[in-house]
Amino acid sequence: MEYNYKPKGTCSTNIKLKIKGDILEDIEVTNGCPGNLEGIRRLTRGMKLTDIVEKLEGVDCRARGTSCPDQIACAIKEYLGVLVK
Repeated sequence: MEYNYKPKGTCSTNIKLKIKGDILEDIEVTNGCPGNLEGIRRLTRGMKLTDIVEKLEGVDCRARGTSCPDQIACAIKEYLGVLVK
């Protein structure tokens, strides 16, 4: 299944999750910091969704109150039907 999410408060403009069951198969983030996002992509492939949220939720970028990693966590939480702040 593919799930698209529009991030808020970051340079990235779209997050596309490719999910099978409770595992992230792949992630594609449009815009943002390419090297960092490719690193996150490689590290999160094959991980359980809840484990990704646990690791990425709350990461802050330049005192914005959010970041691309935090928005990935928000996207997964929204996908899972959890209330996003």
